[in-house]
Amino acid sequence: MAAPEGTQGNGGDEAGMFANRLRKGAKHFRKWARAQGLTAFRVYDRDIPEYPFAIDCYGDCVHVTEYPRRRALKSGTAETQRTEVLDAVASVLEVPTERIFVKTHTPQPWGRAQYGRVGEGSGRLVVEERGLKFWVNLGDYLDTGLFMDHRDTRQRVREEAKGKRFLNLFAYTGAFTVYAAAGGAAKTVTVDLSNTYLDWAEDNLDLNGLANSRHELIRADAKAWVEAQAEGTERYDLIVCDPPSFSTSKKMTGSFNVQRDHVRLLDALRALLAPGGVLYFSNNFLGFQLDAKAARGWKSVEELTPASIPEDFQRKDIHRCWRMVAP
Repeated sequence: MAAPEGTQGNGGDEAGMFANRLRKGAKHFRKWARAQGLTAFRVYDRDIPEYPFAIDCYGDCVHVTEYPRRRALKSGTAETQRTEVLDAVASVLEVPTERIFVKTHTPQPWGRAQYGRVGEGSGRLVVEERGLKFWVNLGDYLDTGLFMDHRDTRQRVREEAKGKRFLNLFAYTGAFTVYAAAGGAAKTVTVDLSNTYLDWAEDNLDLNGLANSRHELIRADAKAWVEAQAEGTERYDLIVCDPPSFSTSKKMTGSFNVQRDHVRLLDALRALLAPGGVLYFSNNFLGFQLDAKAARGWKSVEELTPASIPEDFQRKDIHRCWRMVAP
């Protein structure tokens, strides 16, 4: 058996170190998650550089995401290491192999469209998060339908939503909308380009007994929709905008690049806010820099990173997040 990359032939020692780290993380975070009211949480977050995996528990299933290094892919050691990791996951977490779902997050050139469907019809289940329920799909897509790293920001939204008009942009499966609705929002509007994700968002609202006429779902290119709405009279008290780093689709005009387009986007969002309204703006482009021009015209701009990243995420560079208050 070839040794994993970086082990200098001590594959057994390295694999044992990984298993011990996984065991320690699982013991701590399972107890922590119970206290937090979570059935979806992370137990290993690329803690050991030689083992670049993210390992998440979803109920009685486990989702493993591999971030292989280019050298490991070229040399063929990535496959050996993956086998070691999956053996450890099954043993340490005591999960049968049929309930372990594995994805590979291969390095992508900048400007490549986001990942699409990767499987067919498997791994759909309900998880709980602080008294709310969400559908996840562990088998069909690279992402599962619930961005757990935004868990604490979702809680902020729930605490601030009572009586507010709430807007969720680039909404994905609507988790922020569920939190806002549960927090007593007077109205929610959820915008995403994908019918699949909007249907998923509706399922999540329905799962929590929140689907009604106060919660509107709109299929649209969020950036173009915001710019069009800025000329109207509708204003929101609370907005969440969590765009992808890059997006392109036949359903939209041109492409979206968060670094290139965020100044114009934030200007349009400020125009959509009622006086004193709050925007939570985030993205997961690791090289993102908030342009000084984007901060102008706001009453306050506070970066929440890394305080917005939950305890079970050891890597504090998974997203950037700001809270912006309109004048």
